[in-house]
Parts: sequence; structure tokens; C-alpha cells
Amino acid sequence: MKKLLAISALILVLVLAACGGSSEEGNNGESEGQDSSEQTDENSSSEGSSEDAEKGEIVIGQTSWSSTAPPTQIAKSILEEVGYEVEVTLLDQPVIWESMANEEIHFFMDAWLPYTEEALWSDYKDELQKVSTSYEEVPLGWVVPEYVDAETIGDLEGRGEEFDGEILTIGEGAGIVELSKEVMNDENYNLDGFELKPSSEAAMLGVVDQKMKDEEPFVFTGWRPHSVFAKHDLKFLEDTEGHFQYDNVYVLSYQGIQDQPQYSEAYDILSNWEISVDELESMIQKAENEDASYEDLAQQWIEDNRDTVDEWINN
Repeated sequence: MKKLLAISALILVLVLAACGGSSEEGNNGESEGQDSSEQTDENSSSEGSSEDAEKGEIVIGQTSWSSTAPPTQIAKSILEEVGYEVEVTLLDQPVIWESMANEEIHFFMDAWLPYTEEALWSDYKDELQKVSTSYEEVPLGWVVPEYVDAETIGDLEGRGEEFDGEILTIGEGAGIVELSKEVMNDENYNLDGFELKPSSEAAMLGVVDQKMKDEEPFVFTGWRPHSVFAKHDLKFLEDTEGHFQYDNVYVLSYQGIQDQPQYSEAYDILSNWEISVDELESMIQKAENEDASYEDLAQQWIEDNRDTVDEWINN
């Protein structure tokens, strides 16, 4: 009896195995019998997904400076148009440069060289590269209202009390702050009674607005492009010792990004990038005075420059 049961069980196993094999063959047969066009569509879809996956996510570093926001948003919109996912990360400038060197950030749209950010460039020039020139020959330095009786930094000598002893500036680490420290320590300028006061750009401009309203004398670090020069009647103090010099503004990335397939198209597009100071100041003014978002302003700029953008994309 046990022998009969064992034989029956063995037969059952063989039958089930045969059915399973038949089912698998049937499925394979159905697959082989599918319309060839369906197989082509499936393969094309798979290949398309693979091609999309080749485009890496782009991270663009952005500082809190108003001059950085417009080009960053324009670049973001253009790269998204060609299929990239783009993240904008707000960081202090030295952190952005370090993160680019570590290939954690892919692009920065607002590097002031060769003078203002010379120290940072010296530290990272082996790891980073200039991708394109945004605009050229832009001024920066110490700024006062037109109603202030001073034309050069040297004219501030002995007037610390008149100016509340302050040189207003932006956050630590920015090139303009480091240059201002050099000015403060320059023996050819007697700036006793003055102290450099780093803060945020927004806080600095808040003081500027209030002091302009009250027609008080003050000094702050300024640069173009910036809407403050359209808003107020201001002038740069001449730096007779040559600490502040006119810079070009560059797009930066890390060395070798153009050779990485997932980022090469982004590099090619941004290598054509340029914009005028007037266009940037117009965008900043609209953002501040008309409550327009930089995202909307970027789209408008792209629409106004459609032929140029298409050339960048199709090069």
C-alpha cells in the first residue's frame, strides 16, 4: 500500500511539473507571437526611459545677493526645458565653492573675478573652471549718497563719528567683505573710528533706506547690478589704493563636468550664457517694486530672448 501511494505521488509530481512546463512554454509562445510593432514600442519606451535617466539632477548654488537670483532662475528654467530636474540651494558663497569642488553643486552663476573673489579662486582654481562670462566690467566698492561731501575713501579720514563709525556690508565670506577688510587695514587710509559691520544684504539695505530718508551720511558696500542705484542717488567712492577693481562675472562649475554624459548638455547650454547688467537690474527692480517672482521674470526673459535661448539649446 505504501509503495502504491509513493508511486501515485510520484506520478502526480510529474504531471504537475509537465503542466507547469507547458504553461511556461505557452507564455513564451504568446510573447513570441506578439505583434513585432508592440515589441518595438516596448523597446523604444525602455530606451527612452534609459535616455531620460542619463540626465542627472542639476544643483545650482545661489547666494542671498539679489544679483544672483535672476541668472540662477533663468538657468534653472532653461535646463528644465530640456529635461533636467533642477534644484536651487541657498548657501553662503564659500560653501558653494567648496561644494562645487566636491561635485555636490554643479553650477554657480555669479562669481566675481579676477579681483573680488581672488582668494577663493586661488583656493579652488585646480578644482573649478569658468564656464562662461555673464557680463563684464562691473563696479563695486564703498558707496555713499550724492549729498555726502566725499569723493574718495581717503576723504573719510577723521569722520568716524559723523558716519556712526560704521561701514555697512553683507555677510562674512563674500569677496567684497574681504576686500573691505583690506581697505580698513590699509596704512594709507586712516580709518580709525570706523568699524566694518557685516550683516545680511536685506538688513544693510534697510539701513540704507532709512538713512536716505533722513538724509544722514553713511557708507555701505555696493555693486552693480543692483536696484539700489536706480532707487537712490548714490556714488562709488574712489579707491585710490586699488583694492576695488572692476570685475567680470562668470558661471562656474567643477573641472570635468563637460565629460560627464549626464551633465554635458547642461554644460554646453550654459557655456553660451550671457546677460546684460541693465537686464538684471530691470529684473531686480520688478521683483522689488512690482512683487514679481524671479521664476516669472525668468520665463519672461526667456520669452523675450527666445531665438537666443534656442540657439544655446541647439548648439
